[in-house]
Amino acid sequence: MNLTAIIVDDEVNSRAILRNYLAKYCTTVTILGEAASVQETLELLKTNTPDMLFLDVEMPYGNAFDLLEQVPDRTFEIVFVTAYDHYAVDALNAQATYYLLKPIAIDNLIKAVDHVTHIKKKEEKLLDAVLVPKVTTVEGKITIPQQDGFEVLQILDILYCEADDNYTKIYLNKGQKLVSKTLKYFEESLNSHGFLRIHKSYLVNVSKIVRYRKGKGGSVVLSSGKELAVSSSKKAVLLDYFK
Repeated sequence: MNLTAIIVDDEVNSRAILRNYLAKYCTTVTILGEAASVQETLELLKTNTPDMLFLDVEMPYGNAFDLLEQVPDRTFEIVFVTAYDHYAVDALNAQATYYLLKPIAIDNLIKAVDHVTHIKKKEEKLLDAVLVPKVTTVEGKITIPQQDGFEVLQILDILYCEADDNYTKIYLNKGQKLVSKTLKYFEESLNSHGFLRIHKSYLVNVSKIVRYRKGKGGSVVLSSGKELAVSSSKKAVLLDYFK
C-alpha cells in the first residue's frame, strides 16, 4: 500500500536524512512536502491530505503540540521524530501513532511506516466493506465519509447536493453537510434513487421539486423554497423526467 507524508522539522539536515531514508528503505512513501515551522505546516495541510506526518516536537514560534491543537479533525497519522525522550507521554496524549528518537534507527523507521500502513489498510477495508456497499444496497439510506468514519443519512432527507471543488455540500431538510467527495460521486450513487443532475453544480432530489420556472435553462423551486438554476444542456432531461 502506498502512503503519502509530510516532513516537519526546522533542521534542514534532519529533513534531508529522513527524506533519504524513506526513499531508500520505505519506497511506498511519497513525500508531499516539507515544512520548518507550524505556520508552514498549516499552509501545506490546506492543499494536501497526507496519510502521515513526520513531526519534530521543537520548532521556532511554536511546537508540535501547538500545531496539533490547530488541526483538531486530522485524518493523518502522527509519527513524532525528536531528540528528546521526555515528550513520550505528551505524544501519547496527542494520540501519536509512533515515536522515533533521533538519530533515527532505520529498523524503527520501517516499523513506524509498517504500523501506519497497517492502520490505513484497516481503514480502507472498512470503507470498502461498509461505506461503498451502503451507498447502493441499503434501501433509503446513504453513508457519507467523515473525518472520523462515516455518517448514515436518510435519502429522503436530502434536498439537493452542490459542488464545491472536490467537496460536496449536502443540503438536508434540517441543516447541511460538507463531504470530501465530488458531486459526480453522489450523482453515480444516487441516480437510481430519484436524483437528477440539473446543472454542473447541482444534483437535485426530484421528489423535492415543487415548481419549474421557464427560461433559457429555467430553474426549479424546491419544497424548502430554495430556487436552483437549470443549465440549458440539462433542461430537456429534467422536463422528460416529468412527462
